[in-house]
Amino acid sequence: MVGTADVGGYRGKTVLVTGDTGFKGSWLAVWLLQLGARVVGYALPPASPRDNYLLCGLADRITHIDGDIRDYGKLAAAIASHKPDVVFHLAAQPLVLESYREPRETFEVNVMGTVNVLEAARHVPSVRAVVIVTSDKCYENQAWVWGYRESDAMGGHDPYSASKGAAELAAASMRRSFFGGGSAAAIATARAGNVIGAGDWAAHRIVPDCIRSLAAGEPIVIRHPKAVRPWQHVLDALHGYLQLGVRLVSDGATSAFASGWNFGPTQQTMLPVVGLVDAVIAAWGSGTFRIDRDPNAPDEARFLHLDISKALNQLGWRPVLGLEAMVALTVDGYRAELAETGDVFDHRVAQIQAFEAAAHG
Repeated sequence: MVGTADVGGYRGKTVLVTGDTGFKGSWLAVWLLQLGARVVGYALPPASPRDNYLLCGLADRITHIDGDIRDYGKLAAAIASHKPDVVFHLAAQPLVLESYREPRETFEVNVMGTVNVLEAARHVPSVRAVVIVTSDKCYENQAWVWGYRESDAMGGHDPYSASKGAAELAAASMRRSFFGGGSAAAIATARAGNVIGAGDWAAHRIVPDCIRSLAAGEPIVIRHPKAVRPWQHVLDALHGYLQLGVRLVSDGATSAFASGWNFGPTQQTMLPVVGLVDAVIAAWGSGTFRIDRDPNAPDEARFLHLDISKALNQLGWRPVLGLEAMVALTVDGYRAELAETGDVFDHRVAQIQAFEAAAHG
């Protein structure tokens, strides 16, 4: 079994990350650089000057290609030209509320974007592994008190959740149809919980909303105080993706690792939104919140929980950070950004190194 901190198989490899200008994608690019990989990114330009990609100066550290994941020709040309060993697909329309406003775009990006990545990768012999990142919301939500297992049905009420379930089904179909041979790339999907961490400034996400309000000295507005989520730090999720990529390369397309995987937190970090907000305020050192329920707001699932037994027992992965540690790391990272002193890239690297030390401990 691979040890929980074993992500050392990327040195000297070319790794393509779709969505490298996004929150998780930019963090993944920083970590891959520290692991000695040559990183190639494919994504739309950064959305704002505060994006983690820009704060970390990644344009000067990796090879980046401006491109829409829906543009199959450009994507295929990028993969064929750079000949990556591993592909991490994180490009997505990631917001539930935005999916109600732009359902067609959400399905195009999240479903056909996934198909485009796999179709392009299957024609490039250098590609040994593809990790498709979806979401915990890919499951047909039954509001169960127990966690969803990888064998449970895909689904989703809102367009975002449904698009992620459909992306899972598309990836499974492509894997069975085109990637079953011994020489083919190994394809896996990864489903994480509600990921938090510095560098995320997206609208309608609770932690960025908290930081914006706290920095401005204003009360935090909470829309769904009782909604229970599987909160986890971005490094815990990425740690799972990286371990999975190592095993896909080493064990191949016909191994049990070429399948779906849950990377969620422990039961201790399953708590309602209001509990997370309390923890963020405590780490910040001051602040207040107010509840502002919108009776006309689109529906969102009230309870989500992932069963991570498969990753624990078969991959050797485990969540490293508890609630207090993940919130402290998150607030510390935001403070470093807002202070505008020092190098944000170096601060991210220091947090990764601290995480690796905790994972080894």
